[in-house]
Amino acid sequence: MPNYAELYETLIKENYPTRQALQKETIKLDSILSLPKGTEHFMSDLHGEYQAFKHLVNNCSGVIREKISLCLSDLSKEEQDEFATLIYYPNEKLKLISNKNEDWYFKTIYNLIQLASLISSKYSRQYVKKFIAPDYAYVIDELLHTKDNSESNIREYFNNIIKSIIKTDASEEYIKELCKIIKSLAVSRLHIVGDIFDRGSHPGSIIELLKKHHSLDIQYGNHDVLWFGAHSGNQALIFYVIYNCVKYNNFSVLENSYGISLRKLINYSKLLYDNSENVINPLIKTTLILLMKLEGKIIKNYPQLFNNVSLVLNNIDYNKGTYHFNGKDYILKDTNLKGINYNDPYSISSVEEDIINSLTKDFKNSPRLKDHLNFLISKGSVYKNYNNNLLYHGCVPLDQSGDYKTVYTPSGYKKGKELFDYLDKLIKKVVNNDLTDQELDYFYYLWNGFDSPFTGRWYKTFESNFLSDEELQIEKRNPYYTFRNNKDVCERILRDFGLNDSSHIINGHLPVKVKDGESPIKADGKLLIIDGGFCQAYHNKTGIAGYTLINNSHGLRIKAHEEFCGLDEVLKNNKDIISETKIIETYQNRLTIKDTTEGHNLKIILEGLKLELEKNKA
Repeated sequence: MPNYAELYETLIKENYPTRQALQKETIKLDSILSLPKGTEHFMSDLHGEYQAFKHLVNNCSGVIREKISLCLSDLSKEEQDEFATLIYYPNEKLKLISNKNEDWYFKTIYNLIQLASLISSKYSRQYVKKFIAPDYAYVIDELLHTKDNSESNIREYFNNIIKSIIKTDASEEYIKELCKIIKSLAVSRLHIVGDIFDRGSHPGSIIELLKKHHSLDIQYGNHDVLWFGAHSGNQALIFYVIYNCVKYNNFSVLENSYGISLRKLINYSKLLYDNSENVINPLIKTTLILLMKLEGKIIKNYPQLFNNVSLVLNNIDYNKGTYHFNGKDYILKDTNLKGINYNDPYSISSVEEDIINSLTKDFKNSPRLKDHLNFLISKGSVYKNYNNNLLYHGCVPLDQSGDYKTVYTPSGYKKGKELFDYLDKLIKKVVNNDLTDQELDYFYYLWNGFDSPFTGRWYKTFESNFLSDEELQIEKRNPYYTFRNNKDVCERILRDFGLNDSSHIINGHLPVKVKDGESPIKADGKLLIIDGGFCQAYHNKTGIAGYTLINNSHGLRIKAHEEFCGLDEVLKNNKDIISETKIIETYQNRLTIKDTTEGHNLKIILEGLKLELEKNKA
């Protein structure tokens, strides 16, 4: 057993070898605790919508434009719009601006310094320097900290720095660097509350963008868990991924982004079906039948998880073209079903086995997919307590009484926080590919389970594709989705996860139907839903194009975004995403670093340093 006291003393001596070093660090930490809390942005359910997400990262969900209006109110609206676009896309916008003379460069750099100074004012000078590339650090630091000086010689010094930048043909380099600094400092931390994958066509590009973010955490969504399971070799989930890609016409996600070939599956579908004989797309139909065969094995093996789930292929009368359910027969929309042994519907042919094995190999061995999923796991967790908020994507499984539901896992029955902690450890095992067969099967339930914390419902994939009766397509949800409107239930969840009654739950997963009058604010403000239908497939259902929740030192507010107009419109006409702001909570006293999770950790360190100073008094 290590001697922690001795280890602590060694670390103190290595990092702070002198009393002066101890004093310096103590002064620094004590001062930092009094600075305003940084700005956090929360987004969820990105679903591969890269261009819109990138724009909101660049415009900091409208915060940059707000700061420009505050700081540079002497500029006209048109000038402010162009200035904002320059900050969002400096490389592209600089190429399009035609009036770039010395006066333009001076005014632009001057205005960028004003804005950077405003945004950096809540941070320590040392912290700001971390975001400035070394080659620009001296000059930009001087500009940021001499701009407001009333002495004429200092003002001349400030102006001459900018003039010298222009004379040495370094203007555009400094403009780009200042734009980068402004965007980095405007948001101190980004939280992605689940679902980067599926529907949209560029989840990989989103992950590459997230890799560059300076401060980030991710809470896994059900669509992320789907890809974790597929990459680990769960064959039913592999075909669910393929189904989602085919349904939304996103073949490129698999074939171009991750090198997963669908050629064998496509050829098999063409062999089975003549397009003229089908109601359902032949490739979707082929994929679904293989999916149902593969999920059937899991359903049969785990009655404790799927006791109320029908084996749909057994309920089809293939001669009549009907589906039997709850004592009633329903006519199938498409009765042309191939590749099924009517006497043994769940049997898999040798041709199908070859296709399945080939796809399994591609999913498990794709280097880029492995890299992206490992990154998500390195930055991710099932839930997170951060700055007095509880973040998770789906639900805390509840029973009909609003109590925690005890859920089966490969490690025994668990509920509430214990269940979340278990799942966090389970998902971490994906990185080293050391899941047991039972654990790998369990990922199917995490994706498609009534009591799964990621999903909280059983998908009616067969019914929505093959049956016209809308009642059969209704997906029943875990009682959590009713009780999330109950303040007492939300406060109990917060307490059980280590927070207090003044905290909030921040939730994604189910889009808020704003157009129907639904509010993202539930349970008297205890629970906030930030899924506003970011992906294009949901815009008509929600009436907006996503939310950003913003938590700064003054309070909580949520921004509802309109649809992204496209990069060409932004660059040529300085169009921005229009966002409507709603105040959720205003703090009575402005929050400082000492009120945050980071501040809690700093206070522990500070107390240790103060004790060392007491022990080492001269």
